[in-house]
Amino acid sequence: MTDALTTGDGRPLRILLTNDDGIHAPGLAVLERIAKELSGDIWIVAPEHEQSGASHSLSLANPLRLRKLDERRFAVLGTPTDSVLMAVRQVMPEPPDLVLSGVNRGQNLADDVTYSGTIAAAMEGCALGFKSIALSQSYGVLGGRTLRWEVGKAHGPELVRALYRLDLGPGVLVNVNFPDCAPEDVAGIEITRQGKRDQNLLRIEERIDTRQRPYYWLGFLRERSDPAEGTDLRAVYEGRISVTPLHMNLTQLEAMEALRDAVGSGD
Repeated sequence: MTDALTTGDGRPLRILLTNDDGIHAPGLAVLERIAKELSGDIWIVAPEHEQSGASHSLSLANPLRLRKLDERRFAVLGTPTDSVLMAVRQVMPEPPDLVLSGVNRGQNLADDVTYSGTIAAAMEGCALGFKSIALSQSYGVLGGRTLRWEVGKAHGPELVRALYRLDLGPGVLVNVNFPDCAPEDVAGIEITRQGKRDQNLLRIEERIDTRQRPYYWLGFLRERSDPAEGTDLRAVYEGRISVTPLHMNLTQLEAMEALRDAVGSGD
């Protein structure tokens, strides 16, 4: 640990790690490696099984099960949001200073942010008042299927260190996406806005089970879009690390006046 992060009172930074790919996901091991470059006070509380696409859901109709794997490593039979809540309210003796979620297996760009359990875990950390960062490793952009975990290993520690030192104000979390290239080919870091895909990539595939009954899989087409400059999509497509500030308040302020006019609402 070359440059450990500390709090204002000089103690090591307390970091909570979580994800949506599950407690045994390789991306979580990458995240742990990143965190160990920053602090020795690390806690891991992640879903027992993959929860991709869980978004910001809570397990309200089912009990949560907690499994202790190590002194500071726990698996939750629940969603990423459940995992953060369990970590903060049940597992950790003191609250975290930083919540890191990921490193996700695949990009979380544009429309993905509304589905992503990785981002939702960071949202929950943000909602609870902690600095929170979601990290994802894109793949398939260049047509291959290999996940280049070494990009996060190489560039993650310094980036997280810089982001932690910023005060972005309440309700703001950061969405980081590493590009699909070798670490030495990364073309810099770009501060981006959330993009919009120019086609619908979600597809439904029908299959037949052994009793000749249909069942269905949801999946995404691996088609490259043509996004606008300054977006998270464009940055990753061009080999840059995308850093996007997201806000918990989803109010579209520009639409409020038109709505007041339409419904006759007074001031």
